[in-house]
Amino acid sequence: MSELSVFSDEHFMNQALKQAEYALEEGEVPVGAIVVSQNRIISKAYNQVERLKDATAHAEMLAITAAQDYLGAKYLQNCTLYVTLEPCTMCAGAIFWAQIEKVVFGASDESRGFERLEPSVMHPKTEIVKGLKSQESKALLQQFFNQIRRNN
Repeated sequence: MSELSVFSDEHFMNQALKQAEYALEEGEVPVGAIVVSQNRIISKAYNQVERLKDATAHAEMLAITAAQDYLGAKYLQNCTLYVTLEPCTMCAGAIFWAQIEKVVFGASDESRGFERLEPSVMHPKTEIVKGLKSQESKALLQQFFNQIRRNN
């Protein structure tokens, strides 16, 4: 059995899944995101909408802002965003403006994801990889929504 490379999309998506687990533990919608530059994680985040009482505190938005701060730049060219759920329109707009080179996401979001829009809100040069670790991402989301249903 071969060892998972620390520079693989799978490795980095596993790190985003860890962030999603933190969100789940805090009662947030379990979405995690990381930004990678030159095979190095430069930011990590998870949804904090409830904690911050901020509807824009999505994992992607927080990870993008932290990465920009880390690099001291508004553009994240040559960076990859790994996120456990397909970005919404708001996050896709931020990805566009930050000029992120590649986006890798897990579960699709048929109701709010950017892919439902035509034309796409993503920059045409942004590489999109979808479905990586989608089952794990979906399982966290299902666990969260099942907990909400039980509590209501």
